[in-house]
Amino acid sequence: MIDFAAAVITGAVPLALAAMCGAITERAGVIDLALEAKLLFGAFAAAAVALATGSPWLGLLGGMAAGMAVALAQLGCALWLYADQVIVGVGLNILALGGTRYLLALLYHEGANSPELQSTFPPIAGNPIVWLAVAAAIAVPLALARTRWGLRLRAAGDRPDALVAVGVAPRRARLAAALVGGALAGAGGAQLSLSVYGFVADMSGGRGYIALAMVILSGWRPGYAALASVGLAIANQLAHKLEMWVDVLIVRELAHLLPYVLTLLVLAIWGSRRPPPASLGKP
Repeated sequence: MIDFAAAVITGAVPLALAAMCGAITERAGVIDLALEAKLLFGAFAAAAVALATGSPWLGLLGGMAAGMAVALAQLGCALWLYADQVIVGVGLNILALGGTRYLLALLYHEGANSPELQSTFPPIAGNPIVWLAVAAAIAVPLALARTRWGLRLRAAGDRPDALVAVGVAPRRARLAAALVGGALAGAGGAQLSLSVYGFVADMSGGRGYIALAMVILSGWRPGYAALASVGLAIANQLAHKLEMWVDVLIVRELAHLLPYVLTLLVLAIWGSRRPPPASLGKP
């Protein structure tokens, strides 16, 4: 049971951090398809900095900085260059897939993985990324509801004209939201690489797209997005258990699909009950 809980937490943390990033950015009115890029660049930067300095703490900061850098590039293209926000997100994801492989070859002369880290965080209780995810799941919803930052963020997504009327540029509110979200997603990427002692090419494995589904499922509410991510992590671990318990080949293969089938079913039932922010995707 303890091993099961540990596996659920390990799998839920990067997904929950990416989902909270997506919820924050989209509540501010920016379509966030770049979650995969933030996770992947965050994972690479965390491993590279930890390898260079020998400190997983600096690796975590490097991962968060990488997530914020991707968010800056995303908003620069979408809001200042008026590029299509969906195309920007997909383009950044493709850049992350090829760019991290190029950096692996450039820095370590490897195409698939980085050298092994000699120092990393403890698995669960002593892992600061786990506690960061827990703190963010509590603090971000409170900040959205009760702070000036949260009020401006929600106004940027629903009523940007109201912000303009009081002399606040919606772009500034969206940029602040994207930076906070990027830091969270970058920390999620750091969890991916620091938990397995190094970076592996394409290690995000589509988690960014799954996190976006959690954002829609939660009705663009960060706390609920984090909870949905935990539920998906539980379903994923149950699928692994089913593979071990059942000897029928077809059932074992279908068990891989269980978490995603459940996600689609829940999205079909509940996903459309709460509308997206009124200005989502508008410059």
